[in-house]
Amino acid sequence: MTTTPTNGDRMARTRERIRRLRANRRREAAGRLVRDYAIIIFGSVLLAVSMHLFFIPNQLVAGGLSGTAQIINKFTGWPIGTLSFILNIPLFILGWFYLGGYRFLARTVFSAFTFSVVLDGLQLFWPGISLTHDLALNTLYGGVTAGVAVGLLFRAKATSGGTDILARILEKRFGTPLSQAYLYTDGLVVFLAGLTFGWELALYAVIALYVGGVLVEVTLNGSNVMRVATIITTQPQAVADRILADLERGVTDWTGRGMYTGMERHVLLCAVSRADTVLLKGIIHEVDPSAFVIIGQAQEVFGEGFRSLKESTS
Repeated sequence: MTTTPTNGDRMARTRERIRRLRANRRREAAGRLVRDYAIIIFGSVLLAVSMHLFFIPNQLVAGGLSGTAQIINKFTGWPIGTLSFILNIPLFILGWFYLGGYRFLARTVFSAFTFSVVLDGLQLFWPGISLTHDLALNTLYGGVTAGVAVGLLFRAKATSGGTDILARILEKRFGTPLSQAYLYTDGLVVFLAGLTFGWELALYAVIALYVGGVLVEVTLNGSNVMRVATIITTQPQAVADRILADLERGVTDWTGRGMYTGMERHVLLCAVSRADTVLLKGIIHEVDPSAFVIIGQAQEVFGEGFRSLKESTS
């Protein structure tokens, strides 16, 4: 004889499932929090070391409020790290509204504070250090190390403050690539640096900012830039079979209709690596030379044969 579960039984089981789920999520959240703050500390220290070794000794303005602090330091001698933190306070408030509220503010304030303390400590106890006097090398390695540092902070859901906040807002709300966003937000600072330190150094600083912006994107998103092909063909099965056999990539078939001719056509969608693009075009040319093909860039691709979504959020 079977008994029908009562509403009370179902509610009890539901509450138990929810309780276990919440407990598991709290444990996962605690682990992520520890990991994120470890990344924030490492990124902030790396950014301070980059400033100390490559930017400040060579009067290369790092852009943003750190660069503004460099300019003010030139005339006053006040500590760059402390100045940077003070100048950041109004932007902390802006980030509160646009980039995640309390969690963003706590992490960004912690990051900016760590950066300021480490930078002022390096300036005080290890002054005048420079690995090389070659401006090109300082520009390149300064941009690379600073870009990796800021990218790590972004991955930990923080920023180093300053125009990083403005750049992140432009990227999040308007889709502006970070490399371009940094040029927009740091343009005025670089102009003032040209007036203060000379235009040759300001031009080098622009290169460092662009290199840094590119490395931020690579660190934040990885090098997972792929190609997506849209293929309008009269031979969908033959094209798909060759892609599946030769490239071992999945293919999705849509049905479309030409608005001029009114004829129904097959539309194939396929994601491939950059290296496979030439092979893909060769396959299409062999099977259906009259196919209409659009190949575009996909910033990220997730799923079977590519990166997993879990990997992208870890």
